[in-house]
Amino acid sequence: MSTTPRKRSISKGLLAGLVGGLAGAGAKMIAEQIFPPRTQGQTPPPVLFAENVTGRRLPEDERQLALQGIHWIFGALAGAAYGALVEMEPSLGAWHGAAFGITLNRITHETILPHLGLTAPPGSQPTQERISEWVTHAVYGVATDSVRRAVRRAL
Repeated sequence: MSTTPRKRSISKGLLAGLVGGLAGAGAKMIAEQIFPPRTQGQTPPPVLFAENVTGRRLPEDERQLALQGIHWIFGALAGAAYGALVEMEPSLGAWHGAAFGITLNRITHETILPHLGLTAPPGSQPTQERISEWVTHAVYGVATDSVRRAVRRAL
């Protein structure tokens, strides 16, 4: 293993993070099977967002497309941003990405989504839902960072 520091590259960081973010999104979906984020009957935030944008209730096939599409696209883009940021400031990769996942949860599920009316405020959310979001976002962050590191070493 070389001890020479590698040259920083935002574009390589973006690419590595994008790939990592896709892996993280997949890992989060698996983790959500173990720690379901919502109780039965609740509409997932990506579906509510898509319905707000379109101004109509989506049929089931479009609901699934919105849910999956937004999940994967957001996961990839957040991973790309993370990859670029870690490239410039490596300390942002704290806890092998868990800090990133938890921070992303705080920004999205505990701040932006309640502000947009897509989820209840954190204090009104069931404990199970909050725990699920924290755990599955930490899983997302760790998976994103693990794959990002591997891809970045290969570039």
